Amino acid sequence: MRKILTIIGARPQFIKASVVSRAFSETNNINEIILHTGQHFDANMSEIFFDQLRIPRPNYLLDIHGGTHGQMTGRMLSAIEEVLLTERPDCVVVYGDTNSTLAGALAAAKLHIPVAHIEAGLRSFNMQMPEEINRILTDRVSNILFCPTVSATENLKKEGYPFIAANGLTQHIELVGDVMQDAAILFANKAVRPDDFAVETDFILTTLHRAENTDSPARLKNIIDALNRAHHEIAPVVLPLHPRTRKLIEQQGIELKVHTIDPVGYLEMLWLLNHSSLVLTDSGGVQKEAFFFGKACVTMRDQTEWVELIEVGANTLVGAESQRILHAVADNLNRVVIDEQKLYGGGKAAQRIANIIQNF
Repeated sequence: MRKILTIIGARPQFIKASVVSRAFSETNNINEIILHTGQHFDANMSEIFFDQLRIPRPNYLLDIHGGTHGQMTGRMLSAIEEVLLTERPDCVVVYGDTNSTLAGALAAAKLHIPVAHIEAGLRSFNMQMPEEINRILTDRVSNILFCPTVSATENLKKEGYPFIAANGLTQHIELVGDVMQDAAILFANKAVRPDDFAVETDFILTTLHRAENTDSPARLKNIIDALNRAHHEIAPVVLPLHPRTRKLIEQQGIELKVHTIDPVGYLEMLWLLNHSSLVLTDSGGVQKEAFFFGKACVTMRDQTEWVELIEVGANTLVGAESQRILHAVADNLNRVVIDEQKLYGGGKAAQRIANIIQNF
């Protein structure tokens, strides 16, 4: 039986693990150990996902959060290394592009343990984003590159992949689809209305947390101005407000005049997505989730990893300029999008991943 150590630490990774761990459990040849770095530590950002999605409880909880990117990644690298030396897994599975992802991949690679990277090959081509650095470095030392889209596989091939990975094994590029679609399909019928949600009319579901927006006073002010105006001129704006974003808005003395709610669990988020008239976001994952529910998306970033959504007209990039945001919101409100090309694998990605790993 193959021993797999899965490393997670942030909200999107919990959701992805919920379906991949389920697929692992359905095989006869995989024993999974879960390590939670603690990168997301607020109950609504972490614990609630284990409860709602019935993810197996972590075998290891490192409780590492806070500090600079270097501090956090360094502490994770050291702690993960200790666990790997104890467990000696046959493979380490990492997800996405967080500090937890990079720390896990580096720790495994330095110990010559094969690394499987789920969501490999994604590129925003913006090296100012810490996520871009994390995903590029993680791809470089990984052995199995699980790509969610055709464009992700093309990105890797343009960069010269496959290489010989850090432990001397030849890399494998595998187009498997997106596990987030698996999760959306699996949990859609379990979606629940958030407690005390008072907006009865059509609304614009908004998320705002990306550092490139929240750490720039000018961008943050422009975005909040657009949200306030959209709320009063177009349709109600509902914003589940990340604690860090709330703090930065208060520090800048910016007045926010929309419906704010506390961060919600995944099942509540699915309900909000399904009942919204438009999604307005700077998140990577939410762009896809909007698409899974047939909603048009307006993305408040200058680039996106999900270029195929731009190409099929499901997503509109607007940066952080207030007027561009408002125009795009008005143009896309209540617009329905259809997944005619089955862009993300049709909900079978997790099983494909489990089949490949158990035979690796």
